[in-house]
Formats: sequence, structure tokens, C-alpha cells
Amino acid sequence: MGAQLRVYKRRIKSVTATKKITKAMEMIAASRIVKAQRQVAASKPYATELTRAVTAVATGSNTKHPLTTEVDSPARAAVLLITSDRGLAGGYSSNAIKAAERLTERLTGEGKEVDTYIVGRKGVSYYGFRGRKVADSWTGFTDSPTYADAKRVAGPLIESVVKETAEGGVDELHIVFTEFVSMMTQTPVDNRLLPLSLAADSAEPVGKSELLPLFDFEPSAEDVLDALLPRYVESRIYNALLQSAASEHAARRRAMKSATDNAEELIKSLTRLANAARQADITQEISEIVGGASALADATAGSDK
Repeated sequence: MGAQLRVYKRRIKSVTATKKITKAMEMIAASRIVKAQRQVAASKPYATELTRAVTAVATGSNTKHPLTTEVDSPARAAVLLITSDRGLAGGYSSNAIKAAERLTERLTGEGKEVDTYIVGRKGVSYYGFRGRKVADSWTGFTDSPTYADAKRVAGPLIESVVKETAEGGVDELHIVFTEFVSMMTQTPVDNRLLPLSLAADSAEPVGKSELLPLFDFEPSAEDVLDALLPRYVESRIYNALLQSAASEHAARRRAMKSATDNAEELIKSLTRLANAARQADITQEISEIVGGASALADATAGSDK
């Protein structure tokens, strides 16, 4: 039984060390969520006003721009998938990947070819392991993205939309990310960024007759769209990166809390088993002592006779 007790003690020591790690990761994730939430809130006013400006130009003019004009028969689509660079976040990355898979199946069912762009090592590993082609990928900043990262991601996507389909361009741009709803709820969503859907993206829809008297486009509406729409895409991607970062931290905090709670339960269970083994050792030693004393007493009594 002494050997069994040593095994329990080693396991308790190992689980206790693991518990310290998961607890530390839980606290780190909790502290980062606050910062990520503030960044999401800070990015919304700029994105909202920029969307209103783009909507005003697109609605208040007759300009046909490749980033706002619907294609009659779209043949290709680009999908940007945002996942995590690190694991230990529960089903955060896998849920986003599943949402991207569903979107890809839907677009393929509509007869469109899909070019996949990925942010995060988890998504890159998933597609690489299965030998699937990826148009481009970015890693190393998912837990703390900056606007420069969003701009770097947006560049190739905008270029693919501007190109003709025959030259490798796409007719649509979709983004799959995890929306931060609350500390307990993070939902994978897929949004179409381009062509710009005026009905969906306009916060306060207004008619063309109302917009025309309010805006004068210089040098032209097309030039204004050329300047605004790339920034519109960058801001939307930046907001999606921030939402995903907040969701990742929340998912990791929840996963680490669950791991910490499980470690505590395991330690309690192992402690009870160790106590039982120790008690069995003590009982056995007492029995051996009593038995030895009794045998010695019997031997002494026999010799006296």
C-alpha cells in the first residue's frame, strides 16, 4: 500500500501544478477581455460613420463602381476566415471553421468557385492538414490585432474584387468571424462585405432624393468611392478581428475555468484515495504490531511453562 500512496501523491502534485497554470491562464484571459471590449467599442463609431458615408455616395450617385455593383451571374467568391493562433480556447476556432465550411458549401451549391483566405494558425493548420488550397493567410496577431493588421489583410482582398473574374478576381467578398455577444456567448457569423449591400449596411436608410441635395462629390463620386471603400473594408475587417479577439479571450477564460474546476475536483478525489490508502497502511501496521505482540506473548507464556 505504500507504493500506492506514493502514486497518489505524485498525481496530486502533478494536477496541482496543472491547476496553477490553468488558473493563471484564466486570469490573463479575463484581463485581456476588458481591453478587447474597449477596442471593439472604440472602433464602432468610425465604422458606423464610414459606412454611412459610403452608403451616401453609392446611393446619391449613378456611379457604377466594381465594389458596389452587383454582378448578374457571380462566378467566384472570396471567403475570409478568422480563427485563433493558439489553442486552449474550447471550440472557438472549430466553430468558426464549421461556419466557414457551411458558407463554402452554400456558395459552391450556387455554382461559385471559392477562394479561401485565413487569419490564424488554427485555420491554416486545418486546411493544410486536409490539403486544401488557401489563397493567402496571416498569423501572429489574432489575440491583439491592430488596424495595420486589418489593412494588411484587406489589401489582397480588395485587389481580388477589383480584378476581372477572368484574371483571377472575385465577384463577392464574405467574412467569417466570431461575434462577441457576452462573456458567456460568442457566435460564429458570416457576413458579405462586398458588393456593398446598401439595404443591410445603411444604419438609417434614406432615399436618393434626400441624399442628392446634401452631398456634392468632388472630384467625382467614383473617386470618392475609390478612396472610401478600401477604408470601409479595412474598418469592417478590423472590427471583425477585434470581435474575434474578444471572443477568443472569453472562450479561453471559460475553458481554463472549467479546467481549473476539474483539477480541483480531481485533487479532492485523489486526496480521498490517498487518505484511504494511508489509513489502510496504518491499520495494517497496527494489525502487524498487535499480531507480533500477541505472538511474542504466547511464545513467552509457553516458555514459562
